[in-house]
Amino acid sequence: MESSHVAVTAADTSDPRAGLRAVVSLRVLADTLELRQVEAALRAGMKWQEIADALGVTRQAVHKKYSKRVDPSIVIPRR
Repeated sequence: MESSHVAVTAADTSDPRAGLRAVVSLRVLADTLELRQVEAALRAGMKWQEIADALGVTRQAVHKKYSKRVDPSIVIPRR
């Protein structure tokens, strides 16, 4: 299912079951995209604080969420 169709389904309240499934799909997609962007940011030399600022969270939150999930071949800059 195309992501724009999923978004339309998630916004449509006429079928809550379909809408809730679509919301879950969007959440999975958003999480996957966020991880890819975090990895891209680390590869570009961004520090955890810069990534956190861009995501609107604390450095500790982004580090906790992603430090063990990122591609281990990425050289992560210190603080």
